[in-house]
Amino acid sequence: MTLGNKVLVAGATGQVGFPVALALAAQTEVWALARFTDADARRRLEEAGVRCVAADLAVGDLSEVPTDFTEVANFSVLKSNNWDVDLDANVGGLGSLMSHCRDARAFLHCSSTGVYQPNGHHAFVETDPLGDNHGVWGFLSTYSICRIATEAMARWCARQLQLPTTIARLNVPYGENGWPAMHLEMLLQGHAVPVHTDAPSLYNPIHDEDVAAMVPRMLDNASVPATIVNWGGEDVVSIEDWCTYLGKLVGVEPSFQPTDQTIESVTVDLSKMHELVGHPAVSWQDGFRRMVEARHPEALR
Repeated sequence: MTLGNKVLVAGATGQVGFPVALALAAQTEVWALARFTDADARRRLEEAGVRCVAADLAVGDLSEVPTDFTEVANFSVLKSNNWDVDLDANVGGLGSLMSHCRDARAFLHCSSTGVYQPNGHHAFVETDPLGDNHGVWGFLSTYSICRIATEAMARWCARQLQLPTTIARLNVPYGENGWPAMHLEMLLQGHAVPVHTDAPSLYNPIHDEDVAAMVPRMLDNASVPATIVNWGGEDVVSIEDWCTYLGKLVGVEPSFQPTDQTIESVTVDLSKMHELVGHPAVSWQDGFRRMVEARHPEALR
């Protein structure tokens, strides 16, 4: 299955949804769903030919949103740190969106590997126990639990609505923005980077380009009951190593702050992703260099 003639990207102004919407717009008709509080993001989407429709999933009023999409990719997420708000927006909002788009031939819900119960340097498979990975971060206390709850909603809606669905657990996405980009800014400002005391802090960073390229195959593998698959980059890389590499690119010696008040390693087994979707193409070193070029070309050595 290739992309149909009318695709909806929800959460299209977010870190992941924005580059996905831009990339898919080169292949088919793309509609973007968001609150559009960022006027510049809306302008850039519209300049790329994306049709923008404003709606707030927390409210659940989708009366202005068409229902005849061939595929839907949901990248929306709210991290207000308020339990009532985040449950309504993330869980209830997803239920409203799937019900509204029940006639689509495939639905992709982007979840997170933050749903896994921390377990040292274990490479998580899709059947491993879930838990409160982000609870240690007070500013993201609702994140992991809401992600688990949205997965439950996606699973229920897939069966109830007979809507073929893929739940993809994304690891560390990056491009011009993302967690590694935050670390780059910390290095340039002379701040120590927090790392977990159970070193090294390992992840599977994946470039925006690979995320966008894999969306059609993620939709290809949508099913009832929902397909659940890990989504990450080919390379297992530690925060310590990627900050050291970034430091070499910008001429800064990184410093680290070991602490148990940050999330532990979350590295994933990608065997199922390889079987269903294929392999990423962007190496982490190339991707990180491109990130520096985009954000701070003046600092690149």
